[in-house]
Amino acid sequence: MPRLQPVYLLVMPDTLLLDIAAPAEALRIANHQQDDVRFALRYVGTQRSVTTSIGLRLSPLDVLPGDVPDDAWLVVAGTVEKPLPEQVAADDTMTDLSRLSDLSDLSDAPTKDAEARAVAWLRQVVRPTHQLACICTGALLAARAGLLDTRACTTHHGSCDELRALAPSARVADNRLYVHDGNVWTSAGVTTGLDLMLTLIANAAGPLCAAAVARQMVVYARRAGADPQLSPWLEGRNHLHPALHRVQDAIAADPAHDWTLATMADIACASERHVTRLFREHAGVAPIDYLHRLRIALAREMLGNSHLDLERIAERTGFGSSRHLRRVWHKFEALPPSRARRTTHDG
Repeated sequence: MPRLQPVYLLVMPDTLLLDIAAPAEALRIANHQQDDVRFALRYVGTQRSVTTSIGLRLSPLDVLPGDVPDDAWLVVAGTVEKPLPEQVAADDTMTDLSRLSDLSDLSDAPTKDAEARAVAWLRQVVRPTHQLACICTGALLAARAGLLDTRACTTHHGSCDELRALAPSARVADNRLYVHDGNVWTSAGVTTGLDLMLTLIANAAGPLCAAAVARQMVVYARRAGADPQLSPWLEGRNHLHPALHRVQDAIAADPAHDWTLATMADIACASERHVTRLFREHAGVAPIDYLHRLRIALAREMLGNSHLDLERIAERTGFGSSRHLRRVWHKFEALPPSRARRTTHDG
């Protein structure tokens, strides 16, 4: 039976529709790509229905729950070019909420009070066990709730100064696709919410699932200069060539297999020479380097999650010997395997 992953998507009046649709669509596709995790998505809001950035009305939204499961994801979508009202200060938002034992009556809140009620709800329900994901200007709501204090974070480039004013102790980063600090994730404008969601999907359901979702949505894996390095499982997949994707899928499913160029050519239904050209043209590497990169990624995961010695890891990743693993390792990794294991275990 798959593990249930609850996801609550907070939908505000004037919300940017793409901030909702892109992450939600990624979760829908992820549910169809694997059987280990089921993403259970609920749309919640301060009102039963809202009008989005493009005039489309969304209804019915679930009322804000008084509590959410310990392992839930809370996703806060952004709104269109509309600054949060000045009266929604974090210190002022708990007055009415303190008199409520159940938040269900917040569902009919007037639009002018929506931000205040959303801030109050976030302050009450968000706990360290949750994953808080703020898309675009959704970070401003989290900041007003005090959830970004001392955190590294980002938001839409046009709202970074406002975010700094709302959370003076936060470390606001410019020119970042998304920022991860503890249990808090924040992304820049609009489409970067999809980059963030793909990372969360990879963490929950595995990088192969995230890669499949990205491919289904025809998403180019992106990163800004200071963003975390792209997962080796996602690198080289920014193309639309079906034959090469078939080969890459097969290698990713079993990196330890005794892969040869002839085997890859059979899967691609192409000549060995053509497969080599496809890898160089679309993935930017030779076939053997692509294979080695995934084997090293698998070896690194085993170093971090097991106590197997290097010889056993070499056998299970297709290298055959620790000597061969070490030789290839140094082409891709700065630290030796022993240091990598210690660094991973030390967090």
